[in-house]
Amino acid sequence: MADKATLMKLEEGFAKLENAQDCHSLLKKYLTKDIFYKLKSRKTGMGATLLDVIQSGVENLDSGIGVYAPDAESYTIFAELFNPIIEDYHKGFKTTDRHPPTDFGDINTLVNLDPEGQFVISTRTRCGRSLVGYPFNPCLSESQYKEMENKVIQVLNSLEGEHHGTYYHLTGMTKETQQQLIDDHFLFKEGDRFLQAANACRFWPTG
Repeated sequence: MADKATLMKLEEGFAKLENAQDCHSLLKKYLTKDIFYKLKSRKTGMGATLLDVIQSGVENLDSGIGVYAPDAESYTIFAELFNPIIEDYHKGFKTTDRHPPTDFGDINTLVNLDPEGQFVISTRTRCGRSLVGYPFNPCLSESQYKEMENKVIQVLNSLEGEHHGTYYHLTGMTKETQQQLIDDHFLFKEGDRFLQAANACRFWPTG
């Protein structure tokens, strides 16, 4: 159950949200008084509360969505808020829908789409993943960020051949290297005010 201080902040935040006439976020739309009082005392196994979910949307009333999931279980514990927001944002996607099984096809049949280099100027693949056993950014501690980084480094260092590369720590990097990585679209800047209000980058550049 959420502690007294958290409950007090939730009450203040909800009152601010209710009184914000110019706020049109999905958070304001779906966090009704009934839903608020139903969810405000709940807590996930990793300690995430409703405050962790809504604090960015309360701080930034111009948010389009206004919520962040602090861990995987939050989607279940706070489903009464997350589900309608997800369905509204992803038009046509229902809670009964499921992703189809992963199928990348037969890698041996893949061919060069532009063998003469006449059409493809550049490509970029970007992915983000969470690690089992850890919460998401809003609830990660600095020590957990370091643990995760060490695990990722260990895996990356095991790659060989064309997959082998160089890992750059954010701390200790020269300004020249940093700018080059930004120019090459490999390095991302610190989170914006929405992420900052969600505590998603409070230990930057550690995490």
